[in-house]
Amino acid sequence: MGSRKSPAKKKVLSKALKQNRRIPIFVIAKTGRKVSRNTKSRNWRFKKLKVKVD
Repeated sequence: MGSRKSPAKKKVLSKALKQNRRIPIFVIAKTGRKVSRNTKSRNWRFKKLKVKVD
């Protein structure tokens, strides 16, 4: 991540980065495949974040 960002903006972007992961395998196994994918997953090219922190 670039260095010319405010700490608040870095925090927002890092949270979005952490949320954009696949769900763990044990969750799929534990729920019997009822939960199999992350519905909040986001593609970096098509779905842009609306970050207004300066």
